Amino acid sequence: MALLTAVALILFTVEAQLPPPAPIPGVKLGLANIITVYAMFALGPADTLCILLARVLLGSVFSGAMISLLYSLAGGLLCYLSMLLLRRVVTVRQLWVCGVVGAVFHNAGQMLVAVAVLRTAAVAVYFPLLVLSGMAAGLFTGLCAQYVLGRLNKAL
Repeated sequence: MALLTAVALILFTVEAQLPPPAPIPGVKLGLANIITVYAMFALGPADTLCILLARVLLGSVFSGAMISLLYSLAGGLLCYLSMLLLRRVVTVRQLWVCGVVGAVFHNAGQMLVAVAVLRTAAVAVYFPLLVLSGMAAGLFTGLCAQYVLGRLNKAL
């Protein structure tokens, strides 16, 4: 679990150094979610939740932006809950679905926090764009997690 948390933090830190993929606030790849999807299927829900919470807390501390804790926590928990439900019906060959659905729910959680923090629903105008970009990023992270899980299952 510690190793996966460290890898998630490294991915989070590296991604923070990259230029934004689009000029829309909140659009990012979500590379650390590869670890969340992988852990959900390789380790189980309890361990995944611990990894997720550690990554969110430490990532906020490392980035120095504690307000991001609210956004990351809300998005991460909604993503986690969606994957927890999907875990029962998705096979390892369909793992990419968890990446896509998880990204959409992550965006929804972040949008709820943005509306609450900014006290205006006007920011919701970005939500359709966030969902589209989240679906693309989620497909990528889900496919990466599916590939890693398949490769590690063969190796073990």
